[in-house]
Amino acid sequence: MPSPHPTPKAAPIPPAGSALILLKINGVDHSLSIDPRTSLLDVLREHLSLTGPKKGCNQGACGACTVLVDDQRVLSCLSLAVQLEGRKITTIEGIANGELHPLQAAFIEHDGFQCGYCTPGQICSAIGMFQEFQNGLPSAVTGDVAAAAIEFSDAEIKERMSGNLCRCGAYVGICEAIHSAFDREVGK
Repeated sequence: MPSPHPTPKAAPIPPAGSALILLKINGVDHSLSIDPRTSLLDVLREHLSLTGPKKGCNQGACGACTVLVDDQRVLSCLSLAVQLEGRKITTIEGIANGELHPLQAAFIEHDGFQCGYCTPGQICSAIGMFQEFQNGLPSAVTGDVAAAAIEFSDAEIKERMSGNLCRCGAYVGICEAIHSAFDREVGK
């Protein structure tokens, strides 16, 4: 006769040398058993088939793998997945909410991409960059770091996006798209 009290399930035991982690990605919890040395980029692409973040240089130099962690831009190739347990991770797949994010629409409108390989990282980086800007964080080209407001200029955009490389040379369209999307957001 079955017991009226169900036996609690034991937590799964990860294989020797691996770590059992819980990651919240694009609003969905994922329980994974991984080698603790696995980068977030490899978890996203190889374990979860989230191929939006691209493996470009895999050394933190190109920005193609940029994602958002707690709404801040992060190079996923340089981040260990085990360090991000309990944090909110957003990839390009999680940016749109039923319709294109305004920045995605602006990239299309201003032809901010050519081959598109760098585009997911560019868009995630721009969203994180704009949050930094709104928080009043200065960049290397900010004239008066004590000013109450920093002008959202082309120079600020170019400096803040300098960690993301586009080998097609679509920088003019990228800068125009960022300006267009975020000027609308701040009501210019």
